[in-house]
Amino acid sequence: MLLFLALLALCQLITAHSHTFVLRHAEFWIYPTQTILCGALLLWFRRCYEFHRLKNVGFTLLIAFAVFVLWIAPQQFFHFAPRTIGFDPEILGNNPAFYWSTILFRFLRLVVVVPLIEEIFWRGFLLRFVIDERFERVPFGKFTWPSFVIVALAFTFSHSRADWLAAFAAGAL
Repeated sequence: MLLFLALLALCQLITAHSHTFVLRHAEFWIYPTQTILCGALLLWFRRCYEFHRLKNVGFTLLIAFAVFVLWIAPQQFFHFAPRTIGFDPEILGNNPAFYWSTILFRFLRLVVVVPLIEEIFWRGFLLRFVIDERFERVPFGKFTWPSFVIVALAFTFSHSRADWLAAFAAGAL
């Protein structure tokens, strides 16, 4: 999570103060770097993770669908204000190889790297750390209201203000 956030901060810092295309659109090279490095760390430490069989598969899929609706398309389903800034792949329309490699890396980042990093950090670490500083002693799935509220709010405020309502609902779910 630290590497992910450091690269995200670097991207924001560079793009905020740059005038050349390569620096003004640093996300086109920082996000793939973030995907590769964070993905490599996830693979490197994979033996440290404890994955268990899904319980209540139907309920899990229902929650996943609700989060998808809330997170991916709040403008469509809840009439939130449309996003007018953000990733514009058309900038790369003249270079199909760069366009499709950018789309692929952003997809891998969105669907694989970010969810795993966030789940490991928010629920695998922070949720348990709030319950007990020696978080390894806290079993996965342990619930307390303080840990739930703190992590849901921290997750909410770690996102853009425009995403707070969707982030809170998705984080709570």
